[in-house]
Amino acid sequence: PAGAFADSGHLVLLSKQARFDEVKEDLVLAIESRGIKINHFNFIADMLARTGQDLGAARQIYLRGEQIEFCKSDLSRAQMEADPANMVFCPYIITLYTTPDDPERVHVAYRKPIAPGAGAATQQALAAIDALLREIVEEAVR
Repeated sequence: PAGAFADSGHLVLLSKQARFDEVKEDLVLAIESRGIKINHFNFIADMLARTGQDLGAARQIYLRGEQIEFCKSDLSRAQMEADPANMVFCPYIITLYTTPDDPERVHVAYRKPIAPGAGAATQQALAAIDALLREIVEEAVR
């Protein structure tokens, strides 16, 4: 994909020079084109700006920052059939944000679904989720 790419082990982060709304639209389309329903949008930058005033925190972390929550039923079922505790990995969340120091660069990231020491069925289920999330993010940041 165009732009920067980082896989730190616990998260995958891609970025590109673009308008926030353009990348958000591409991300929504990448999710919905797979027959996946978006559950919720979380407006994290707005929440931080609102609560920052109450906390006396003046630093603006994001110009815009949102999370998109969704699940894919077959992958979610496989992960929870492998181990009921794997419910912790659902919903899937992809974030997108811009920062004050680089307002023209949009960052798109997701937390990798990892469970060190888990059984083979869990590892296989989480690898499938990771592949889906990576595919969606890469499509949106092309």
